[in-house]
Amino acid sequence: MNASEHNCCETGFCDSDFCDSDDAFMQAALDIAAEGGQQGEVPVGAVIVHQGTIIAKGYNQPILSHDATAHAEIVAIRRACQYFDNYRLPADCELFVTLEPCTMCLGAIIHARVSRLVFAATEPKAGMIVSQQDFSQVAFYNHFLTVKQGVMAEQSRALLQDFFRHRREQKKQMREQLRANQ
Repeated sequence: MNASEHNCCETGFCDSDFCDSDDAFMQAALDIAAEGGQQGEVPVGAVIVHQGTIIAKGYNQPILSHDATAHAEIVAIRRACQYFDNYRLPADCELFVTLEPCTMCLGAIIHARVSRLVFAATEPKAGMIVSQQDFSQVAFYNHFLTVKQGVMAEQSRALLQDFFRHRREQKKQMREQLRANQ
């Protein structure tokens, strides 16, 4: 997938509030989130785009990887940094993620020098862009990023709600089975 296929700006980097490719890139993040959900992880997905092309993907995988830091954003940033063979990303890298980043992920986004962050659903408990605080624009950071929220938010919320509904149903069935076996 690249910018020219989605009527993106000529440079492939979208610095405006709206870009035709935002939905396509967020759909890619939702697809990778669904993969994580099928593996039993909370379905959050992220993609990093450079000049209109997805160069890294990641989904939440702290359970599978035995790594508390393996959030979707962190996984995608690690892969993008490996792709560029540098701990800092080029100035025109964008991160699309299906859920508002937490404090840890926002720190990684800032340190990696992501230029633009696009997220779908807000995270009322731990979101650090709009939900709890807006740490993306504080004056003491030496890097600032453009933020866009709400792209395909309903689809992201539905994916998360379905995952947790299914998880609750599984736990209920296990409890009922345990009671029946007693």
